[in-house]
Amino acid sequence: MEHYSLLREFADSWMLLALFVFFVGVIAWAFRPGSTSAYERTRTIPFRHDDKPMAPATGAPARTREPRT
Repeated sequence: MEHYSLLREFADSWMLLALFVFFVGVIAWAFRPGSTSAYERTRTIPFRHDDKPMAPATGAPARTREPRT
């Protein structure tokens, strides 16, 4: 039982602090100045090719499809 108590104390104190610091670091990294331009391309992925399907890699024109209703 001594081993469990030691690990429990470690998890309650220092591991909690370490994970909190890691969480704050990840949030700071995501919202740092200049990250807007870095994530702009990734942010718009769901909205690409909304009007028409993506052209195939062969360079042939994309086929048209029925409009969404």
